Amino acid sequence: MAKYFDVHPDNPQRRTLGTVAELIRSDGLVAYPTDSCFALGCRIGSRDGVARIRSIRQLDDRHHFTLVCRDFAQLGQLVQIDNDVFRALKAATPGSYTFILPATREVPRQLQHPKKKTVGVRIPDHTVAQALLAELGEPILSSTLLLPDEEEPLTQGWEIKERLDHVVDAVVDSGDCGTEPTTVIDFSGGTPEIVRHGAGDPARFA
Repeated sequence: MAKYFDVHPDNPQRRTLGTVAELIRSDGLVAYPTDSCFALGCRIGSRDGVARIRSIRQLDDRHHFTLVCRDFAQLGQLVQIDNDVFRALKAATPGSYTFILPATREVPRQLQHPKKKTVGVRIPDHTVAQALLAELGEPILSSTLLLPDEEEPLTQGWEIKERLDHVVDAVVDSGDCGTEPTTVIDFSGGTPEIVRHGAGDPARFA
């Protein structure tokens, strides 16, 4: 049965998020809010967490996982960025964008696209997500909480608890958050390619 944590959206309780962070460190899988809907998250090195996300969402090995980072210091350790791309990303973060870039050696092979050796990264503009990242002290491996055969992601904490009670370890609820997934921009080819139109304005990359 999943633990349910009710967190203040503007002043999240540090002790509560410390408990959530400890669950993640212990290979737990959590549902947590971001600036573009809820996400499933676990620690980067958790094989069990990755397997559970794949099972819940019925994902194949070509799916791009996202490494949710607190800041550019974390992001820069995970992906290869040249100066032009750096400037483009810096101008658009934090925000509702996911960027696909070549992975560094810090990223486990199982998280990389099997052929392209790429991974998704993002820096959310969300108080609770940022506070959780601060408590954890490392990026969170994440995937949008969009269930198979459903067009809309789950947006209510109580409903997530009800429907995923036996497949996640915790639900972090801070009230309303974004209802639209991130805009995904693929920079792995050198120039930006809009892979998915979402919450972030894609015009700056068109």
